[in-house]
Amino acid sequence: MDLSFTGRGLEVTVDIRETAEHKLARLERLEPRVTRVDLEFIAEHHPRIDGTKRVEAAFHVPRKTFRAEAEAEDVLTALDRLADRLERQIRDYHGRKKKRPSKKVDALESARPAPEPADTPGE
Repeated sequence: MDLSFTGRGLEVTVDIRETAEHKLARLERLEPRVTRVDLEFIAEHHPRIDGTKRVEAAFHVPRKTFRAEAEAEDVLTALDRLADRLERQIRDYHGRKKKRPSKKVDALESARPAPEPADTPGE
């Protein structure tokens, strides 16, 4: 898994990198085909949102990209929320793509008439 880190308005420290690798390792176990994860750490400089940190992620799998974002007072909490959201998306995706048994065979079986009982000799 290739991780790319981008910081807008804040520095991405070694501690943040290690925590991100640890949190996203559990997602790699859920989806081993992951090729790349792009993480963007953003410090909001809005006067009403005092010191809020936002983390955005794009989790790239062949033919599918999962995206999520989370906000919190500190980067580590936002990263934890982000990992939970990505995990939910991956679990939902795997639940949808499971093959279900075909109903066509059962429909044909029920459309056939029931066999008639054979007459027993001697009645």
